[in-house]
Amino acid sequence: MNRPPTCLHCHLRLRLRVLKPRRGLATPARTFADSRRPSIAPKPIIDIKHMRQNPELYELTCLERNYKGQAKNPAKILELHSKWQHLQKQGRSLRERSNLLRKLLANPATSSGDDELQDVREMSRDQVQSEARDLKGQLSSIERGEAEAVAEMEALALEMPNLTSENTPRGEEAVRLSYINEAPPFDEAHDSPSWRSHVHIGSELGLFDFSGAATTSGWGWYYLLGEAAQLEQALIQYALSVATKHGWTQVSPPTMVYSHIGAACGFQPRDQHGEQQVYTVAQSQSDAQRGVPEMCLAGTSEISLAGMKANTTIDVEDLPLKRVAVSRCYRAEAGARGADTKGLYRVHEFTKVEMFAWTAPDETLAEDTYEEVLDIQTEILQSLGLYCRVLEMPTADLGASATRKVDIEAWFPSRQQNNKNGDKNKNKNNGWGELTSASMCSDYQTRRLSTRTRVDGKITFPWTLNGTALAVPRVIAALLENGWDEETGTVAIPEVLQPWMDGKERIGRIGRPRSAREVTFQGKDASEQI
Repeated sequence: MNRPPTCLHCHLRLRLRVLKPRRGLATPARTFADSRRPSIAPKPIIDIKHMRQNPELYELTCLERNYKGQAKNPAKILELHSKWQHLQKQGRSLRERSNLLRKLLANPATSSGDDELQDVREMSRDQVQSEARDLKGQLSSIERGEAEAVAEMEALALEMPNLTSENTPRGEEAVRLSYINEAPPFDEAHDSPSWRSHVHIGSELGLFDFSGAATTSGWGWYYLLGEAAQLEQALIQYALSVATKHGWTQVSPPTMVYSHIGAACGFQPRDQHGEQQVYTVAQSQSDAQRGVPEMCLAGTSEISLAGMKANTTIDVEDLPLKRVAVSRCYRAEAGARGADTKGLYRVHEFTKVEMFAWTAPDETLAEDTYEEVLDIQTEILQSLGLYCRVLEMPTADLGASATRKVDIEAWFPSRQQNNKNGDKNKNKNNGWGELTSASMCSDYQTRRLSTRTRVDGKITFPWTLNGTALAVPRVIAALLENGWDEETGTVAIPEVLQPWMDGKERIGRIGRPRSAREVTFQGKDASEQI
Protein backbone atom coordinates (compact mmCIF):
# COMPACT_ATOMS: atom_id res chain seq x y z
CA MET A 1 0.00 0.00 0.00
CA ASN A 2 2.70 2.42 -0.96
CA ARG A 3 2.00 3.66 -4.46
CA PRO A 4 -0.56 6.45 -4.74
CA PRO A 5 -1.98 7.40 -8.14
CA THR A 6 0.51 9.58 -10.02
CA CYS A 7 -2.02 11.39 -12.18
CA LEU A 8 -5.71 12.05 -11.84
CA HIS A 9 -6.15 11.50 -15.59
CA CYS A 10 -4.91 7.94 -15.11
CA HIS A 11 -8.04 7.28 -13.09
CA LEU A 12 -10.81 8.60 -15.30
CA ARG A 13 -12.72 5.40 -14.78
CA LEU A 14 -13.14 6.19 -11.11
CA ARG A 15 -16.67 7.16 -10.21
CA LEU A 16 -18.14 8.71 -7.10
CA ARG A 17 -20.22 6.53 -4.86
CA VAL A 18 -21.93 6.80 -1.51
CA LEU A 19 -21.42 3.72 0.66
CA LYS A 20 -25.01 2.77 1.44
CA PRO A 21 -25.94 0.05 3.92
CA ARG A 22 -27.95 -2.87 2.62
CA ARG A 23 -31.62 -2.33 3.27
CA GLY A 24 -32.77 -3.86 6.53
CA LEU A 25 -29.28 -4.23 7.97
CA ALA A 26 -27.78 -1.93 10.58
CA THR A 27 -24.41 -0.53 9.56
CA PRO A 28 -22.08 0.45 12.40
CA ALA A 29 -20.17 3.72 12.23
CA ARG A 30 -16.76 3.37 10.65
CA THR A 31 -13.90 4.74 12.68
CA PHE A 32 -10.41 6.11 12.17
CA ALA A 33 -9.00 2.60 12.43
CA ASP A 34 -11.34 1.43 9.65
CA SER A 35 -9.84 3.89 7.16
CA ARG A 36 -7.01 2.00 5.56
CA ARG A 37 -3.72 3.68 6.34
CA PRO A 38 -1.12 2.98 3.65
CA SER A 39 2.58 3.19 4.35
CA ILE A 40 2.61 6.81 3.15
CA ALA A 41 0.01 7.84 5.73
CA PRO A 42 1.11 9.89 8.76
CA LYS A 43 1.63 7.69 11.80
CA PRO A 44 -0.63 8.88 14.63
CA ILE A 45 1.01 9.66 17.97
CA ILE A 46 -1.73 9.39 20.60
CA ASP A 47 -1.20 10.07 24.31
CA ILE A 48 -2.44 6.67 25.48
CA LYS A 49 -0.69 7.14 28.82
CA HIS A 50 -2.97 10.08 29.62
CA MET A 51 -6.00 7.93 28.80
CA ARG A 52 -4.75 5.19 31.13
CA GLN A 53 -4.18 7.68 33.92
CA ASN A 54 -7.61 9.34 33.46
CA PRO A 55 -10.04 6.62 32.33
CA GLU A 56 -13.05 8.16 34.14
CA LEU A 57 -12.47 11.52 32.42
CA TYR A 58 -12.41 9.95 28.96
CA GLU A 59 -15.42 7.77 29.67
CA LEU A 60 -17.40 10.81 30.86
CA THR A 61 -16.32 12.73 27.74
CA CYS A 62 -17.68 9.98 25.50
CA LEU A 63 -21.00 9.83 27.36
CA GLU A 64 -21.43 13.62 27.33
CA ARG A 65 -20.77 13.76 23.61
CA ASN A 66 -22.99 10.81 22.63
CA TYR A 67 -20.04 8.55 21.81
CA LYS A 68 -21.59 5.72 23.79
CA GLY A 69 -19.87 3.05 21.73
CA GLN A 70 -16.47 4.46 22.72
CA ALA A 71 -17.26 4.98 26.41
CA LYS A 72 -15.89 1.53 27.26
CA ASN A 73 -12.63 2.09 25.37
CA PRO A 74 -10.69 3.49 28.37
CA ALA A 75 -11.47 0.37 30.42
CA LYS A 76 -10.49 -1.85 27.49
CA ILE A 77 -7.24 0.08 27.12
CA LEU A 78 -6.46 -0.54 30.80
CA GLU A 79 -7.11 -4.27 30.37
CA LEU A 80 -4.94 -4.44 27.27
CA HIS A 81 -2.15 -2.51 28.99
CA SER A 82 -2.25 -4.95 31.92
CA LYS A 83 -2.09 -7.84 29.44
CA TRP A 84 0.80 -6.15 27.64
CA GLN A 85 2.69 -5.68 30.93
CA HIS A 86 2.18 -9.36 31.79
CA LEU A 87 3.50 -10.39 28.38
CA GLN A 88 6.44 -8.03 28.81
CA LYS A 89 7.29 -9.65 32.14
CA GLN A 90 7.05 -13.11 30.62
CA GLY A 91 9.15 -12.03 27.69
CA ARG A 92 11.91 -10.61 29.89
CA SER A 93 12.20 -13.86 31.83
CA LEU A 94 12.31 -15.96 28.69
CA ARG A 95 14.82 -13.64 27.02
CA GLU A 96 17.14 -13.84 30.03
CA ARG A 97 16.99 -17.65 29.88
CA SER A 98 17.47 -17.65 26.11
CA ASN A 99 20.51 -15.35 26.40
CA LEU A 100 22.10 -17.68 28.95
CA LEU A 101 21.60 -20.66 26.67
CA ARG A 102 23.03 -18.82 23.68
CA LYS A 103 25.98 -17.78 25.79
CA LEU A 104 26.66 -21.39 26.71
CA LEU A 105 26.27 -22.61 23.16
CA ALA A 106 28.52 -19.87 21.80
CA ASN A 107 31.45 -20.50 24.15
CA PRO A 108 31.09 -23.35 26.66
CA ALA A 109 34.66 -22.95 27.92
CA THR A 110 34.41 -19.33 29.03
CA SER A 111 31.00 -19.98 30.61
CA SER A 112 32.23 -22.79 32.89
CA GLY A 113 32.52 -20.53 35.94
CA ASP A 114 29.22 -18.72 35.43
CA ASP A 115 26.91 -19.43 38.40
CA GLU A 116 23.85 -18.50 36.32
CA LEU A 117 24.50 -21.54 34.13
CA GLN A 118 24.82 -23.98 37.01
CA ASP A 119 21.50 -25.71 36.22
CA VAL A 120 22.32 -26.33 32.56
CA ARG A 121 25.99 -27.34 32.71
CA GLU A 122 25.13 -31.00 32.98
CA MET A 123 22.67 -30.80 30.03
CA SER A 124 23.84 -32.16 26.72
CA ARG A 125 24.35 -29.79 23.82
CA ASP A 126 21.33 -31.30 22.09
CA GLN A 127 19.17 -30.62 25.16
CA VAL A 128 20.38 -27.01 25.33
CA GLN A 129 19.65 -26.48 21.65
CA SER A 130 16.21 -28.03 22.04
CA GLU A 131 15.33 -25.74 24.94
CA ALA A 132 16.67 -22.71 23.02
CA ARG A 133 14.38 -23.57 20.10
CA ASP A 134 11.40 -23.91 22.43
CA LEU A 135 12.19 -20.55 24.01
CA LYS A 136 12.44 -18.93 20.59
CA GLY A 137 8.95 -20.17 19.70
CA GLN A 138 7.53 -18.97 23.01
CA LEU A 139 9.15 -15.57 22.57
CA SER A 140 7.79 -15.27 19.06
CA SER A 141 4.27 -15.94 20.35
CA ILE A 142 4.68 -13.42 23.19
CA GLU A 143 5.99 -10.74 20.82
CA ARG A 144 2.97 -11.25 18.56
CA GLY A 145 0.71 -10.88 21.58
CA GLU A 146 2.53 -7.68 22.61
CA ALA A 147 2.20 -6.21 19.12
CA GLU A 148 -1.50 -7.10 18.94
CA ALA A 149 -2.17 -5.52 22.34
CA VAL A 150 -0.36 -2.32 21.35
CA ALA A 151 -2.20 -2.16 18.01
CA GLU A 152 -5.58 -2.69 19.69
CA MET A 153 -4.84 -0.02 22.30
CA GLU A 154 -3.96 2.43 19.53
CA ALA A 155 -7.10 1.58 17.56
CA LEU A 156 -9.28 2.12 20.64
CA ALA A 157 -7.50 5.40 21.45
CA LEU A 158 -7.96 6.67 17.89
CA GLU A 159 -11.73 6.18 18.18
CA MET A 160 -11.94 8.52 21.16
CA PRO A 161 -13.24 12.09 20.75
CA ASN A 162 -11.23 15.05 21.95
CA LEU A 163 -11.49 16.16 25.57
CA THR A 164 -14.02 18.92 26.18
CA SER A 165 -13.18 22.53 26.99
CA GLU A 166 -14.36 24.07 30.25
CA ASN A 167 -16.12 26.71 28.11
CA THR A 168 -18.40 24.09 26.57
CA PRO A 169 -21.85 23.74 28.18
CA ARG A 170 -22.62 20.19 29.29
CA GLY A 171 -25.78 18.61 27.95
CA GLU A 172 -27.85 19.48 24.88
CA GLU A 173 -28.64 23.17 25.30
CA ALA A 174 -26.45 25.86 23.73
CA VAL A 175 -25.66 29.07 25.62
CA ARG A 176 -26.34 32.37 23.83
CA LEU A 177 -23.30 34.64 23.98
CA SER A 178 -24.51 37.68 22.03
CA TYR A 179 -26.49 39.02 19.09
CA ILE A 180 -25.30 40.60 15.84
CA ASN A 181 -27.36 43.52 14.46
CA GLU A 182 -30.86 44.55 15.48
CA ALA A 183 -33.86 42.25 15.17
CA PRO A 184 -35.88 43.09 12.04
CA PRO A 185 -39.65 43.71 12.33
CA PHE A 186 -41.77 40.80 11.18
CA ASP A 187 -44.41 42.16 8.83
CA GLU A 188 -47.66 40.41 9.71
CA ALA A 189 -49.27 41.69 6.49
CA HIS A 190 -46.89 39.50 4.52
CA ASP A 191 -47.05 36.61 6.95
CA SER A 192 -46.80 33.81 4.42
CA PRO A 193 -44.30 30.95 4.71
CA SER A 194 -44.29 30.37 0.94
CA TRP A 195 -43.63 34.01 0.12
CA ARG A 196 -40.97 34.46 2.79
CA SER A 197 -39.05 31.35 1.74
CA HIS A 198 -35.89 31.95 -0.26
CA VAL A 199 -37.01 29.11 -2.52
CA HIS A 200 -40.06 31.02 -3.68
CA ILE A 201 -38.27 34.37 -3.80
CA GLY A 202 -35.44 32.89 -5.88
CA SER A 203 -37.86 31.10 -8.18
CA GLU A 204 -39.95 34.27 -8.61
CA LEU A 205 -36.82 36.18 -9.61
CA GLY A 206 -35.44 33.41 -11.80
CA LEU A 207 -32.36 32.92 -9.61
CA PHE A 208 -32.56 29.13 -9.02
CA ASP A 209 -33.22 25.99 -10.99
CA PHE A 210 -33.89 23.04 -8.68
CA SER A 211 -35.83 20.90 -11.14
CA GLY A 212 -33.01 20.98 -13.71
CA ALA A 213 -30.51 20.05 -11.01
CA ALA A 214 -32.77 17.21 -9.81
CA THR A 215 -32.77 15.82 -13.35
CA THR A 216 -29.02 16.25 -13.71
CA SER A 217 -27.76 15.26 -10.26
CA GLY A 218 -30.69 14.44 -7.96
CA TRP A 219 -32.24 16.02 -4.88
CA GLY A 220 -29.87 18.19 -2.87
CA TRP A 221 -28.21 19.87 -5.87
CA TYR A 222 -29.09 23.18 -7.50
CA TYR A 223 -28.28 25.74 -10.18
CA LEU A 224 -27.65 29.38 -9.32
CA LEU A 225 -28.69 31.60 -12.21
CA GLY A 226 -27.88 35.15 -13.26
CA GLU A 227 -27.56 37.51 -10.31
CA ALA A 228 -27.53 34.61 -7.80
CA ALA A 229 -24.40 33.23 -9.49
CA GLN A 230 -22.91 36.73 -9.46
CA LEU A 231 -23.87 37.07 -5.79
CA GLU A 232 -21.98 33.86 -5.02
CA GLN A 233 -18.79 35.33 -6.47
CA ALA A 234 -19.37 38.63 -4.66
CA LEU A 235 -19.72 36.85 -1.32
CA ILE A 236 -16.54 34.85 -1.94
CA GLN A 237 -14.50 37.91 -2.85
CA TYR A 238 -15.81 39.92 0.09
CA ALA A 239 -15.09 37.15 2.63
CA LEU A 240 -11.57 36.70 1.23
CA SER A 241 -10.93 40.44 1.38
CA VAL A 242 -11.91 40.58 5.07
CA ALA A 243 -9.82 37.55 6.06
CA THR A 244 -6.83 38.77 4.03
CA LYS A 245 -7.10 42.19 5.67
CA HIS A 246 -6.65 40.44 9.02
CA GLY A 247 -3.49 38.66 7.89
CA TRP A 248 -4.84 35.31 6.70
CA THR A 249 -2.98 33.89 3.68
CA GLN A 250 -5.12 32.68 0.77
CA VAL A 251 -4.83 29.05 -0.37
CA SER A 252 -6.44 27.27 -3.30
CA PRO A 253 -6.72 23.66 -2.01
CA PRO A 254 -7.63 20.34 -3.61
CA THR A 255 -11.16 19.07 -3.02
CA MET A 256 -10.25 15.38 -3.34
CA VAL A 257 -8.21 13.99 -0.45
CA TYR A 258 -7.05 10.64 0.88
CA SER A 259 -9.68 9.09 3.14
CA HIS A 260 -7.13 8.52 5.89
CA ILE A 261 -6.42 12.28 5.98
CA GLY A 262 -10.11 13.03 6.40
CA ALA A 263 -10.38 10.43 9.18
CA ALA A 264 -7.36 11.92 10.94
CA CYS A 265 -9.14 15.30 10.98
CA GLY A 266 -12.17 13.76 12.68
CA PHE A 267 -14.39 13.31 9.62
CA GLN A 268 -15.66 9.74 9.58
CA PRO A 269 -17.33 7.96 6.66
CA ARG A 270 -20.37 7.54 8.92
CA ASP A 271 -21.64 9.46 11.91
CA GLN A 272 -22.61 7.98 15.26
CA HIS A 273 -26.02 6.99 13.89
CA GLY A 274 -24.59 5.21 10.86
CA GLU A 275 -25.64 8.00 8.48
CA GLN A 276 -23.36 8.45 5.50
CA GLN A 277 -21.24 11.59 5.73
CA VAL A 278 -18.56 11.38 3.05
CA TYR A 279 -18.55 10.73 -0.69
CA THR A 280 -15.83 8.22 -1.42
CA VAL A 281 -14.24 7.54 -4.80
CA ALA A 282 -14.74 4.05 -6.18
CA GLN A 283 -11.55 2.19 -7.00
CA SER A 284 -10.93 -0.29 -9.75
CA GLN A 285 -10.07 -3.77 -8.58
CA SER A 286 -6.52 -3.41 -9.85
CA ASP A 287 -6.01 -0.18 -7.90
CA ALA A 288 -7.29 -1.81 -4.73
CA GLN A 289 -4.98 -4.79 -5.24
CA ARG A 290 -2.01 -2.49 -5.83
CA GLY A 291 -2.74 -0.70 -2.58
CA VAL A 292 -3.74 2.67 -4.10
CA PRO A 293 -5.07 4.69 -1.12
CA GLU A 294 -8.81 5.28 -0.99
CA MET A 295 -9.88 8.86 -1.74
CA CYS A 296 -12.92 10.96 -0.91
CA LEU A 297 -14.39 14.38 -1.67
CA ALA A 298 -13.63 16.82 1.14
CA GLY A 299 -16.61 17.98 3.16
CA THR A 300 -14.64 21.13 3.99
CA SER A 301 -11.26 22.59 3.06
CA GLU A 302 -10.33 22.19 6.73
CA ILE A 303 -9.26 18.65 5.74
CA SER A 304 -6.99 19.62 2.87
CA LEU A 305 -5.57 22.57 4.82
CA ALA A 306 -4.76 20.38 7.83
CA GLY A 307 -3.12 17.86 5.51
CA MET A 308 -0.71 20.53 4.19
CA LYS A 309 1.44 20.11 7.31
CA ALA A 310 1.12 16.36 7.82
CA ASN A 311 4.45 14.68 8.58
CA THR A 312 6.18 18.04 9.05
CA THR A 313 7.68 20.10 11.86
CA ILE A 314 6.60 23.75 12.02
CA ASP A 315 9.00 26.29 13.49
CA VAL A 316 7.39 27.66 16.63
CA GLU A 317 8.45 31.16 15.52
CA ASP A 318 6.11 30.79 12.51
CA LEU A 319 3.06 30.14 14.68
CA PRO A 320 0.28 31.00 14.35
CA LEU A 321 0.01 29.99 10.71
CA LYS A 322 -3.28 31.40 9.42
CA ARG A 323 -4.80 30.25 6.13
CA VAL A 324 -8.07 30.99 4.31
CA ALA A 325 -9.32 28.90 1.40
CA VAL A 326 -12.19 28.79 -1.08
CA SER A 327 -13.36 25.36 -2.12
CA ARG A 328 -16.31 23.31 -3.21
CA CYS A 329 -17.50 21.12 -0.33
CA TYR A 330 -19.35 17.82 -0.52
CA ARG A 331 -21.66 16.40 2.15
CA ALA A 332 -23.51 13.14 1.69
CA GLU A 333 -25.75 13.71 4.71
CA ALA A 334 -27.98 16.43 3.23
CA GLY A 335 -30.80 15.23 5.46
CA ALA A 336 -34.37 14.05 5.08
CA ARG A 337 -36.79 16.11 3.02
CA GLY A 338 -38.59 18.72 5.07
CA ALA A 339 -38.98 22.42 5.74
CA ASP A 340 -35.50 22.74 7.20
CA THR A 341 -33.83 21.14 4.20
CA LYS A 342 -35.67 22.71 1.27
CA GLY A 343 -33.84 24.85 -1.23
CA LEU A 344 -30.33 26.00 -0.41
CA TYR A 345 -30.30 25.41 3.33
CA ARG A 346 -28.94 21.84 3.29
CA VAL A 347 -27.34 20.65 0.07
CA HIS A 348 -24.82 18.06 -1.10
CA GLU A 349 -22.40 20.50 -2.76
CA PHE A 350 -21.61 24.11 -1.96
CA THR A 351 -18.89 26.75 -1.99
CA LYS A 352 -17.36 27.77 1.32
CA VAL A 353 -14.65 30.16 2.45
CA GLU A 354 -12.85 28.49 5.38
CA MET A 355 -10.27 29.72 7.88
CA PHE A 356 -7.75 27.30 9.38
CA ALA A 357 -4.85 27.94 11.72
CA TRP A 358 -2.03 26.16 13.53
CA THR A 359 -1.11 27.79 16.84
CA ALA A 360 1.44 27.24 19.58
CA PRO A 361 0.41 24.48 22.01
CA ASP A 362 -0.68 27.06 24.54
CA GLU A 363 -4.31 27.58 25.49
CA THR A 364 -4.00 31.35 25.90
CA LEU A 365 -2.26 31.86 22.55
CA ALA A 366 -4.70 29.52 20.79
CA GLU A 367 -7.65 31.41 22.30
CA ASP A 368 -6.29 34.67 20.87
CA THR A 369 -6.44 33.28 17.33
CA TYR A 370 -9.81 31.67 18.03
CA GLU A 371 -11.25 35.02 19.12
CA GLU A 372 -9.86 36.54 15.92
CA VAL A 373 -11.81 33.96 13.91
CA LEU A 374 -14.99 34.86 15.78
CA ASP A 375 -14.32 38.57 15.20
CA ILE A 376 -13.92 38.01 11.45
CA GLN A 377 -17.14 36.00 11.32
CA THR A 378 -18.94 38.75 13.21
CA GLU A 379 -17.55 41.47 10.95
CA ILE A 380 -18.70 39.68 7.80
CA LEU A 381 -22.22 38.90 9.01
CA GLN A 382 -22.68 42.31 10.61
CA SER A 383 -21.73 44.11 7.40
CA LEU A 384 -24.17 41.89 5.46
CA GLY A 385 -26.94 43.24 7.68
CA LEU A 386 -28.06 39.84 8.94
CA TYR A 387 -29.66 39.45 12.35
CA CYS A 388 -27.71 36.69 14.10
CA ARG A 389 -27.12 35.09 17.46
CA VAL A 390 -23.79 33.70 18.70
CA LEU A 391 -24.00 30.37 20.54
CA GLU A 392 -21.54 28.38 22.64
CA MET A 393 -22.47 24.88 21.52
CA PRO A 394 -23.05 22.07 24.04
CA THR A 395 -21.20 18.77 24.40
CA ALA A 396 -23.94 16.88 22.55
CA ASP A 397 -23.27 18.99 19.43
CA LEU A 398 -19.47 18.61 19.27
CA GLY A 399 -17.77 16.51 16.62
CA ALA A 400 -14.85 14.19 17.34
CA SER A 401 -12.08 16.76 16.89
CA ALA A 402 -13.53 19.85 18.60
CA THR A 403 -12.89 20.67 22.22
CA ARG A 404 -15.05 23.78 21.87
CA LYS A 405 -17.43 25.07 19.19
CA VAL A 406 -19.17 28.40 18.64
CA ASP A 407 -21.93 28.67 16.03
CA ILE A 408 -23.49 31.81 14.59
CA GLU A 409 -27.09 31.45 13.44
CA ALA A 410 -29.07 33.87 11.30
CA TRP A 411 -32.78 34.54 11.49
CA PHE A 412 -34.78 33.16 8.54
CA PRO A 413 -38.36 34.49 8.28
CA SER A 414 -39.57 31.31 6.57
CA ARG A 415 -38.16 29.06 9.28
CA GLN A 416 -39.74 31.22 11.98
CA GLN A 417 -43.08 31.05 10.17
CA ASN A 418 -43.03 27.23 10.20
CA ASN A 419 -43.02 27.33 13.99
CA LYS A 420 -45.76 30.00 14.12
CA ASN A 421 -48.05 27.59 12.27
CA GLY A 422 -47.69 25.25 15.21
CA ASP A 423 -45.68 22.47 13.55
CA LYS A 424 -42.79 22.14 15.98
CA ASN A 425 -41.28 19.21 14.10
CA LYS A 426 -40.65 21.39 11.06
CA ASN A 427 -38.56 23.91 12.93
CA LYS A 428 -37.19 23.49 16.40
CA ASN A 429 -35.03 26.65 16.32
CA ASN A 430 -37.83 29.22 15.99
CA GLY A 431 -36.48 30.74 12.81
CA TRP A 432 -32.75 30.37 13.41
CA GLY A 433 -30.39 28.62 11.02
CA GLU A 434 -26.64 28.04 11.30
CA LEU A 435 -24.40 30.14 9.04
CA THR A 436 -20.93 29.72 10.55
CA SER A 437 -19.11 27.49 12.96
CA ALA A 438 -15.74 27.84 14.71
CA SER A 439 -14.00 24.89 16.39
CA MET A 440 -11.00 24.65 18.67
CA CYS A 441 -9.34 21.26 18.17
CA SER A 442 -6.25 21.45 20.48
CA ASP A 443 -3.74 18.76 19.35
CA TYR A 444 -6.34 16.20 18.20
CA GLN A 445 -5.62 16.62 14.49
CA THR A 446 -1.88 17.29 14.68
CA ARG A 447 -1.26 14.10 16.68
CA ARG A 448 -3.14 12.07 14.08
CA LEU A 449 -1.37 13.83 11.19
CA SER A 450 2.07 13.81 12.84
CA THR A 451 2.34 17.60 12.60
CA ARG A 452 4.94 18.69 15.14
CA THR A 453 6.68 21.74 16.53
CA ARG A 454 9.53 22.25 18.97
CA VAL A 455 9.12 24.26 22.18
CA ASP A 456 12.17 24.76 24.46
CA GLY A 457 13.96 22.03 22.57
CA LYS A 458 11.17 19.50 23.12
CA ILE A 459 9.06 18.04 20.31
CA THR A 460 5.37 18.68 20.85
CA PHE A 461 2.21 19.20 18.80
CA PRO A 462 0.72 22.55 17.69
CA TRP A 463 -2.98 23.20 18.17
CA THR A 464 -5.40 23.65 15.30
CA LEU A 465 -8.61 25.61 14.95
CA ASN A 466 -10.98 26.37 12.12
CA GLY A 467 -13.92 28.60 11.31
CA THR A 468 -16.32 29.32 8.48
CA ALA A 469 -15.70 32.69 6.92
CA LEU A 470 -18.72 32.26 4.64
CA ALA A 471 -20.86 29.34 3.44
CA VAL A 472 -22.37 30.64 0.21
CA PRO A 473 -25.78 28.94 -0.22
CA ARG A 474 -27.08 29.61 3.29
CA VAL A 475 -25.93 33.22 3.19
CA ILE A 476 -27.66 33.71 -0.16
CA ALA A 477 -30.82 32.21 1.35
CA ALA A 478 -30.58 34.53 4.37
CA LEU A 479 -29.97 37.60 2.19
CA LEU A 480 -32.97 36.83 0.00
CA GLU A 481 -35.35 36.29 2.89
CA ASN A 482 -34.16 39.24 4.96
CA GLY A 483 -33.66 41.64 2.04
CA TRP A 484 -36.91 40.89 0.23
CA ASP A 485 -39.32 43.71 -0.51
CA GLU A 486 -42.64 42.32 -1.64
CA GLU A 487 -43.97 45.66 -2.87
CA THR A 488 -41.20 46.13 -5.44
CA GLY A 489 -40.40 42.45 -5.93
CA THR A 490 -36.70 43.05 -5.28
CA VAL A 491 -33.98 42.05 -2.85
CA ALA A 492 -31.58 44.56 -1.30
CA ILE A 493 -27.87 43.99 -1.94
CA PRO A 494 -25.68 44.81 1.10
CA GLU A 495 -23.45 47.80 0.43
CA VAL A 496 -20.24 45.78 0.98
CA LEU A 497 -21.17 43.44 -1.91
CA GLN A 498 -22.14 46.11 -4.42
CA PRO A 499 -18.60 46.60 -5.83
CA TRP A 500 -18.75 42.97 -7.06
CA MET A 501 -22.36 43.32 -8.24
CA ASP A 502 -21.72 46.06 -10.83
CA GLY A 503 -22.84 48.68 -8.32
CA LYS A 504 -26.40 47.34 -8.14
CA GLU A 505 -28.32 48.18 -4.97
CA ARG A 506 -31.14 45.71 -5.61
CA ILE A 507 -31.79 42.65 -7.71
CA GLY A 508 -35.13 41.49 -9.03
CA ARG A 509 -38.01 42.51 -11.24
CA ILE A 510 -37.60 46.25 -10.74
CA GLY A 511 -40.46 48.33 -12.16
CA ARG A 512 -42.56 45.39 -13.31
CA PRO A 513 -45.67 44.78 -11.17
CA ARG A 514 -46.60 41.20 -10.47
CA SER A 515 -50.17 39.99 -10.71
CA ALA A 516 -51.78 37.68 -8.17
CA ARG A 517 -51.95 34.98 -10.86
CA GLU A 518 -48.18 35.27 -11.47
CA VAL A 519 -47.42 34.96 -7.74
CA THR A 520 -49.60 31.86 -7.42
CA PHE A 521 -48.01 30.22 -10.44
CA GLN A 522 -44.49 30.93 -9.29
CA GLY A 523 -45.23 29.58 -5.81
CA LYS A 524 -46.60 26.35 -7.27
CA ASP A 525 -43.64 26.01 -9.60
CA ALA A 526 -41.18 26.51 -6.74
CA SER A 527 -42.88 23.84 -4.64
CA GLU A 528 -42.61 21.36 -7.48
CA GLN A 529 -38.93 22.09 -7.91
CA ILE A 530 -38.09 21.04 -4.38
